[in-house]
Amino acid sequence: MQLLLYTPQVTPRLEYIGRFIFEEIMSLDLTIVSDKEIFNNHTAPKLSYGDDEATEDHLKLGSCRLLFETDIRQQQIDSFTVNGYKAFFKTPQQDFPFDILAASFYLLSRYEEYLPHEKDMYGRYGHENSLAFKENFLQLPLINIWVSDLIAVLQNKFPALSIQLPPFIFQPTYDIDMAYSYRYKGWLRNIGGFIKSPSIDRIKVLMGLTKDPFDAFDWLHQLHDEKQLQPLYFFLVPAKNGIYDKNILPHKKAMQRLVKQHAGKYQIGLHPSWQSGDDSTLLGKEKQILESMCHQPVTLSRQHYIRFDLPHGYRRLVGQGIADDHSMGYGSINGFRASVASSFDWFDLLKNEATSLRIHPFCFMDANSFYEQNYTAAEAYDELIKYYNNCKCVSGKLITIWHNNFLGTGTDFNGWRVMYQSFISKLTSEQK
Repeated sequence: MQLLLYTPQVTPRLEYIGRFIFEEIMSLDLTIVSDKEIFNNHTAPKLSYGDDEATEDHLKLGSCRLLFETDIRQQQIDSFTVNGYKAFFKTPQQDFPFDILAASFYLLSRYEEYLPHEKDMYGRYGHENSLAFKENFLQLPLINIWVSDLIAVLQNKFPALSIQLPPFIFQPTYDIDMAYSYRYKGWLRNIGGFIKSPSIDRIKVLMGLTKDPFDAFDWLHQLHDEKQLQPLYFFLVPAKNGIYDKNILPHKKAMQRLVKQHAGKYQIGLHPSWQSGDDSTLLGKEKQILESMCHQPVTLSRQHYIRFDLPHGYRRLVGQGIADDHSMGYGSINGFRASVASSFDWFDLLKNEATSLRIHPFCFMDANSFYEQNYTAAEAYDELIKYYNNCKCVSGKLITIWHNNFLGTGTDFNGWRVMYQSFISKLTSEQK
């Protein structure tokens, strides 16, 4: 159904966020115009943005001017509560209490990450800097919630307006950055590992008496087949190991076999190494390595350690032909980094333009729960259920990150495999 939006000035920022909210989430056919005569003569549902004149036949949205700017500057953020949730960029005496377009753009574009900020111990944008963390809405897909409120206002104004939200989607994903604990690492690494931490399990695995504790691949295949899931796998394939890159090297037959098996069954992507963050030439080389291993183009990625900065990290991906990135989240805490449970095109703020790179935000990672939040498996299950419910109630997309070592048989992660299986069973049974 068609919706007309009038604005005194059509800008790249306004077009971008308008398309996202009204077309991608609401499934409306949005037309943006700056011609007042066309707007006044339009008889179907319409709204105005940033215009002082108001009439009874349309919905009026106030503007805080952010979408009409072209530079990047410190914004005045004064949070308040609307319908029980945080909001900002208040616009009193309008049909909606705040500038939902500008506020959504601010969060979705990661505007605050372009401003001066503190880095964390890994040189990443620290989640403590974010408005979502400071105002305690990091655990919410706030943009989707705001849009739900806007839908109610629109349908109250235009009862005949038909809005179709997308269906809830669950997307399981896995980062394979340490495929095996002991196998295929060579005797030198295993001897060094044994001296540092003697283990009878290592000996049993190397003698072929028991399965490697990180080898959860067959178990996952069976789970996916049984529950009819289509997961994504991201493989770390650096040409050499480093302090944060410790996977089985890609020249090993076992690693090649593992990648090929998964590429034949699932969609796979690149897990760019830590080293590639220091040497930009490695990204393309690693992409070529993975493509040669799976014999198909690779257009998906997720950064190892969620290490990237804006805009340079995403520009590097675009330059190497990556079309979909799954790094939008924190490697230090779970939650919605961009405050949304929907995929979206990346907007390059420095160039002030939308790009073709599709961003797929995750809200849960096992390593965050275990290492950063110190959760038990039971506590992580409750956290998962919370994110599931938060995404489901707004018809969002729930993307989770797991590592094969959490789902194997290692004693360090007792209970996590059972917990994950319970979560998958609950989720899939409710979706039938």
